[in-house]
This record gives sequence, structure tokens and C-alpha cells, in this order.
Amino acid sequence: MDDRHLIYFADPMCSWCYGFWPVITAVRLAFGETLPIRLVMGGLRPGVAEPMTEAAKVELRSHWVHVAEASGQGFSDEAMAQPGFTYDTDPAARAVVVIRRERPDLAIDYLGAIQHAFYGEGRDVTQEQVLSDILAEVVPGADIDAFQATWRSEDARNETWADYAISQKAGVTGFPTLVGGPDESGQYGAVTRGFAPAQQVLPVLADWIGRPMH
Repeated sequence: MDDRHLIYFADPMCSWCYGFWPVITAVRLAFGETLPIRLVMGGLRPGVAEPMTEAAKVELRSHWVHVAEASGQGFSDEAMAQPGFTYDTDPAARAVVVIRRERPDLAIDYLGAIQHAFYGEGRDVTQEQVLSDILAEVVPGADIDAFQATWRSEDARNETWADYAISQKAGVTGFPTLVGGPDESGQYGAVTRGFAPAQQVLPVLADWIGRPMH
């Protein structure tokens, strides 16, 4: 049976993952259910408790320039510019994990919506209410109370940190990382480690799925 799929190691507050969003969109449009994508949260800066320094903000903005040049994605620093902003990626990652559990078909859409909210619109996605508002935009009529209760739970925290452990065990050291498998021998291989444009990624995947499984 041909059960080939992709595993996407990403973080909702990773700027290069935001830059990679058009590529993920192109992959989904090109291959659909032929090549389903499993989502694993990478854990960029989970559990950070100290507010960002101005120097750190300046350095991060300089990285965003490179992401924008490579991807064409627009950036707003409105959230990060707020006094006391803490770059803790865990709340947003946990929100994606909750939706992945409840509505796996919408997890990638929700990831992309969080990325756009933070980077494109300057909304503070470390906040529960902002994450809830984004969910309501992606899933009209969503049970926000149930989402928030699950998001606050120890079970959701543990599942999210289990994702980070999976990323580390897989040897993923940067995001985005896109892995494909299994091949004829049951192995998984990297499609891209770090950002790559759609015109580079799509032909690789087309060639791969064109080969029969034995």
C-alpha cells in the first residue's frame, strides 16, 4: 500500500516557517490527499519567561528582512514592539496541537492563520484570547470555551512538549523542516531543511511520488 506522506516540523512563531507558508500551500494544492502532511510542533522558544530586550528585537527584525526578500511575505512588528513582549512560542504551538487533536483537517490552516496574525498583522499570539479569536476566524462557530479549557489543560501541555521531543529525536535543528517517507526501504528523508522556494520543492515531490512503492 502506498502510504507515503510528509511530516512538517514547524513553529507558529518561526519567521522562516511563515515565509514557507506559500510553499506549504502550493504543496497542498499540487498533491492534496495524495501526499498528506502530518504536522509536528518544533519548539522554537517554548517556556521563555523574560521579556525581549530592545537589542533582541533589532536583531530579529534584521532576520525578517531576509525572510521577506526570500518569500515575499509581509511583516508587522506591532506585537513585538509592545513593552514587555515575551517571545514564548509554547502558547501558540499548544493551540495548534489542540486543533490537531480535535480537527486534524484544519490544523495546518490554523497554523498558517496564527503565523499571519503574528507576522502579517502584528497580533500577540502568546495570548489565549488572541489565539481564540483566530480560531473563530478559521472555524466559524467553533466552541471557544471548549478550546480554551483544553488549551489550559496539563494534557495539552504534555502533548505539545512530546512534539518538541519528537523533533529533537528526529534530529531536526531548524524550522521549517519537511520530511517525506516512507521510501521503498521504510526510511524517511528530508525534502528541505530550512526555507526553499516552491519551484525547488514541488519537482522533488513530483519525482518522488512518481516512483512506485515496492
